[in-house]
Amino acid sequence: MAHLPPAIDRLIRLLSTLPGIGRKSATRIALRLIASPEAECRELAESILTAKTRTRACSICGGLTEDDACSICRDAKRDSSIVCVVERASDILALERTSRFRGRYHVLGGLLSPLDGVGPSDLRIDALVDRAGRGELREIILALNPTTEGEATSLYIGDLLRSAGIRVTRLASGLPVGGDLDLADELTLGTALDERREL
Repeated sequence: MAHLPPAIDRLIRLLSTLPGIGRKSATRIALRLIASPEAECRELAESILTAKTRTRACSICGGLTEDDACSICRDAKRDSSIVCVVERASDILALERTSRFRGRYHVLGGLLSPLDGVGPSDLRIDALVDRAGRGELREIILALNPTTEGEATSLYIGDLLRSAGIRVTRLASGLPVGGDLDLADELTLGTALDERREL
């Protein structure tokens, strides 16, 4: 941006790489940060580094945690016989906002995409099959984005797990095709969860 010092321009460029933040919003945020007290900026920078260094994938579901297992996987009140499969950890937050799902989760870490070189071994599909093979699951809900890659991944997982005698369902229609779960409102996502169907 013209007439801005290089340090501020660099900050704007970095902020604009974040999801949902364009150049205009990044400029407003950068200028707000520069006008803030140094202690506030230092606290923000430290909290980013702390979150980055302390957060890891849950050893069970792959969600975000600071412990070995996340709070959902440790919660004895959750139904461990139903697992909702999602693409990424942020999708768990979207589903939890509905307050309708009381089971557990499994994060794949992406979707099948042969054109991008992403195959089954690049995702946490084997870990899901292992969970299903322990005989504790009665239903697996595939809550993947309704994209070509999401559909392909759902069909692949459905074929793998149906032979294990586990009910495999998917979210009902109502989610926009090509949309992201974490952008859906609670009512739409909750209805889709309630009206899931067999795959």
